[in-house]
Amino acid sequence: MNRLARVCIFLLAFCPAILLAQVAPAPESGKFRLHKFEQAIGEESYSITPDGNALTLKSDFKFTDRGTPVPLMATLRTSNSYVPQSYVIKGNTSRLSTIDTDVTITGANATIRQGKDTRTAAVPQTFFTISGYAPVSVQMEMMRYWKTHGSPAQMNTLPIGAVRIQDRGSQTMQIGGRDVKVERYTVQGLIWGMEVLWMDSNSNLAALVSTDAEFDHFEAIRDEYESALSDFVASAAHDGMAALTEMSQKLPGRRTGTFAFVGATVIDGAGQAPIPNATVVTSNGKIVAVGSSANVRIPSDAQRIDVSGKYIIPGLWDMHAHYEQVEWGPIYLAAGVTTVRDVGNEYDFITQVRDAVNSGKALGPHMLLAGIVDGDGPYAIGITRVNNAEDAQKWVTKYHDSGFQQIKIYSSVKSDNVKAICADAHKVGMTVTGHIPIGMNAYEGVDDGMDMINHIHYISDLLLPKDYDPKKVKGLERLKVLSSVDVNSDAGKQAVAFLKQHGTVIDPTMALMEMTLRLANEPATQMDPGISRVAPELREQLVNGGVPPEAAPYAQKIEQNDLALIGALHRAGVPIIAGTDQAVPGFSVYREIELYVQAGFTPMEALQAATIVPARAMKAEGDSGSLEPGKRADLDVLDANPLEDIHNVRTVRSVLANGVLYDPAPLWESVGFSAH
Repeated sequence: MNRLARVCIFLLAFCPAILLAQVAPAPESGKFRLHKFEQAIGEESYSITPDGNALTLKSDFKFTDRGTPVPLMATLRTSNSYVPQSYVIKGNTSRLSTIDTDVTITGANATIRQGKDTRTAAVPQTFFTISGYAPVSVQMEMMRYWKTHGSPAQMNTLPIGAVRIQDRGSQTMQIGGRDVKVERYTVQGLIWGMEVLWMDSNSNLAALVSTDAEFDHFEAIRDEYESALSDFVASAAHDGMAALTEMSQKLPGRRTGTFAFVGATVIDGAGQAPIPNATVVTSNGKIVAVGSSANVRIPSDAQRIDVSGKYIIPGLWDMHAHYEQVEWGPIYLAAGVTTVRDVGNEYDFITQVRDAVNSGKALGPHMLLAGIVDGDGPYAIGITRVNNAEDAQKWVTKYHDSGFQQIKIYSSVKSDNVKAICADAHKVGMTVTGHIPIGMNAYEGVDDGMDMINHIHYISDLLLPKDYDPKKVKGLERLKVLSSVDVNSDAGKQAVAFLKQHGTVIDPTMALMEMTLRLANEPATQMDPGISRVAPELREQLVNGGVPPEAAPYAQKIEQNDLALIGALHRAGVPIIAGTDQAVPGFSVYREIELYVQAGFTPMEALQAATIVPARAMKAEGDSGSLEPGKRADLDVLDANPLEDIHNVRTVRSVLANGVLYDPAPLWESVGFSAH
């Protein structure tokens, strides 16, 4: 044996770290297929190039979401042991959010630029440079770093935050007819909430199940694992349910039993005059008594809760929820939302969550479901497609048999199929809500059988000039046209009268509209102060965006016109129901209610838009929506009177949901939000 061979054997046996340090990793490249709601929408291609003692990763990440390109480029330079040296990321993380960040490590310091702001920070001993869920290849490098640096329970990230990674054990997946073993991990702190990802035996990321910057279900699968997409999604849903159950069991301040809330002013939501010095008794998840304290008998086994000087309202409803991660449960409850209507989700995920929450096993508000359907087309979403009458019957039957209350139409369904969906849904007692599909208007949607419409802009579209063609008018010119609508015009009066005649229910999602129309050069907290309390990893995507200064006059006029339209619909008797479409988690339900007062509602009417009116729209007024004996024990205790100032709806002191009492502070904190 020659001398070189003996040296190599010695190094392999006794000094593997020395040998590995001398061997530069080989060049690497790969692709991930990107999905939203399990629908393939794009791909990420990456390369990792060795350069002496360093590695340079370049990622080209791009998908098209409902017709809008979402491109993102990133370059990450690390040492051979994955210690970051520099990181640059620029582009879009969703249709509505952008990112422009770079981080440069120089010795013990990091120079961090985020947009126009630059700062210097000390480099933690253990850290990685990463910003959010994308690109996927950067998450892969983060996992390689974590595994080769002691797998710490918590690891700092730059430009902000920290992640917690847990090894959840190995899984065997069926890939191309053979068993392939992968290791499953959960990651928290990178996005708001929990991701699940899988690494193969070669430390390659095989799959990622996450949410994107719009809170939508997002999946990334390495090409060779694509056939197992549904198995990865199901496994992630199982982990989410386990986390939800664990969260329910460990939450501090949670109380059950018979309660007597004594001394508050009760605003019952049914429209009766407030009851001063009232008592509300609840037991076994139901309201037992409501009335003047002098007239209500308190059971001997009741836990007496002094709420003197407080105000009690029915638990709030959010009629436009997308409950796409388990963290929404504590957030909704913390905000005083005790019922939600989910209007579009992955079937397997949302049915599991609904069943766990509504049975009382898991933490969250009572859930009603609208099953989403779409048609083929460039703006389609998800995989539940209706392209003919047979598809309509199949999906209506499946959703009905699974306990869904509604069908939700999305943007690419053709008119004949809208008619088929509505007819089949109505036969089995379901109602139909949704978007107005492309090529149709709200008149046609309602004539085809739709009972409800999501988003106010589908109504304001009826007021646009008849010769308006959105394909030909872009940019500022488009905003000018959109800002010109007048609810008092003949077209406006016709639209309001039509919707009144048909009893069409509208959830305007005005808080979301306000977010998209806000000025880029104004602080986002000026619009909703709740943004200052959200989890750090969520705050960045909420404060980005907005319209440029030159578009400000038109954006402001569009918002004013939308509010005027909502007010006119309400005065005419068209049911308006409060829904947020997420926006600022937890806080946008308050903003939605506040905006209704700006639109001309009384504070009582605005509260009813988030309580009894949605309960009636969902045929659930016998169970919820007001404080009456026999209804579900859902209520909020407020520190101040919302009828004097609607902003007082934000002063939630306690929440009772299905008879279980919660302190909001631990709920906010359980998902990384600030309690105050």
